[in-house]
Amino acid sequence: MASDFEAQLRSVSLRVTRPRLAVLAALRDNPHVDTETVIALVRADHPKVSHQAIYDVLRALTDAGLVRRIQPAGAIARYESRVGDNHHHVVCRGCGAIADVDCVVGNAPCLTPSNGHGYVVDEAEVVYWGICPDCAA
Repeated sequence: MASDFEAQLRSVSLRVTRPRLAVLAALRDNPHVDTETVIALVRADHPKVSHQAIYDVLRALTDAGLVRRIQPAGAIARYESRVGDNHHHVVCRGCGAIADVDCVVGNAPCLTPSNGHGYVVDEAEVVYWGICPDCAA
């Protein structure tokens, strides 16, 4: 899997580094995690990687389009490695759990505004709110 991550990094002209590989692996295995969780996951295997290095990696990966930063209203920012599609999210009002929801209608941007005000719309962000099965039980 590391070679897939290496290819991803090279495809956007980013150097292949251990912290970048570790962050990509953490996000692949743990979607929708916050920065502190990413730090804990990376440092579990690479204790010498600094907090600042991980912040810098998250910023670089997000800027390069390899990682998506999401921040539902009233929640802390989360990161995911699912990019390149126009999926949405469902968020639990109880525990804050987040899950992916595929595009509701056909091709991106999934929704066509009734009045686009002349904008060329290329993405729609939809967040569904509710109670997850664990909280509802």
